[in-house]
Amino acid sequence: MTIESISAITIATHDMTRAVAFYRALGFDDIAHGGAHTSFTSFRVGSGFLNLIAMSREKQWSWWGRIIFHVADVDAVYAKALAAGFAPSTTPCNAEWGERYFHLTDPDGTELRAAARTVS
Repeated sequence: MTIESISAITIATHDMTRAVAFYRALGFDDIAHGGAHTSFTSFRVGSGFLNLIAMSREKQWSWWGRIIFHVADVDAVYAKALAAGFAPSTTPCNAEWGERYFHLTDPDGTELRAAARTVS
């Protein structure tokens, strides 16, 4: 058996309206299901999905990892994040492994990396 791909990743939020607004501001515009006033929202991302699920305030979580999204233009996504009033934890930089990237944490504490492969 071979794992072929990841179909979707689902992350939790305490505030669906805020989470949907955050991801839409970064360019996640294609909502396949749900929306700001639902308990489950699914954004199309290439051939997969980024899902948001609403959880009660009693449900707490801590850092569990990072989601890496490949984008066409890291600097353009960084500019969008700044224009939306977000505070990325890093500025775009080139990494030794052949990516340009920056980090941003969503309002519920999920760490994101926007990255693009660089030409060697």
